[in-house]
Amino acid sequence: MSKLESIDLNKCPEHIAIIMDGNGRWAKKQGEMRLFGHTSGVEAVREVLKGCVDLGVKYLTLYAFSTENWNRPKEEVDGLMNLLVETIANEVTELNENEVRLLSIGDPNQLPDACRMELEKAKQKTAKNTKVNLILALNYSARWEIINAVKKIASNVEEGEYTAKDISEEHFVNALCMPNIPDPELMIRTSGEYRLSNFLLWQIAYAELYFTDKLWPDFSKEDLFEAVYDYQSRERRFGLVSEQLT
Repeated sequence: MSKLESIDLNKCPEHIAIIMDGNGRWAKKQGEMRLFGHTSGVEAVREVLKGCVDLGVKYLTLYAFSTENWNRPKEEVDGLMNLLVETIANEVTELNENEVRLLSIGDPNQLPDACRMELEKAKQKTAKNTKVNLILALNYSARWEIINAVKKIASNVEEGEYTAKDISEEHFVNALCMPNIPDPELMIRTSGEYRLSNFLLWQIAYAELYFTDKLWPDFSKEDLFEAVYDYQSRERRFGLVSEQLT
């Protein structure tokens, strides 16, 4: 029996964020190069997207490439960039068939031209889709996003749009990468690591955190359902006490 049958579809998170970790270790277990793990991880992305459609999840953010990942061996980085170009180009048809809209967060300027061009083309071709919003975090880090937001706010103050005393949480949120996207209610990390790794630090302030030992290429739709089932068993109080919720 699928875990989906035990889930209350009316209480699913609207936004799920995932740190897709363990591709390299998975490949090593297979006796392959690390890039083989990243290639195999693409199928896990397809699985999770289908699971989000089944659950009615509207936003899925995937940590695809961090600003720190540039420090990896050049061969792996080059392979990852080529894989991104190839995958994005090949997936557009299926994204449209499943009504998935592609978006991205992060600094695109450092990405190779081919990667940036394919990403923009795919975003344009899927712009009218409304079932699921797939957000790729590419050349992204939360600290970069926060510093970038501070710079925007400082510039607005210098231009006289408002004063430093007027700065509010709303001003800060509006300066982030995607101010109109709801914060994730559930953040999943695969591979048995218990770190946030500079991912959506502002947005996941009240997210439920779910960690699994599964390496990303082994993560299936059923594993996603298990994470959502666990999420639904938790009490989300947002600073209140249990009695106030009832």
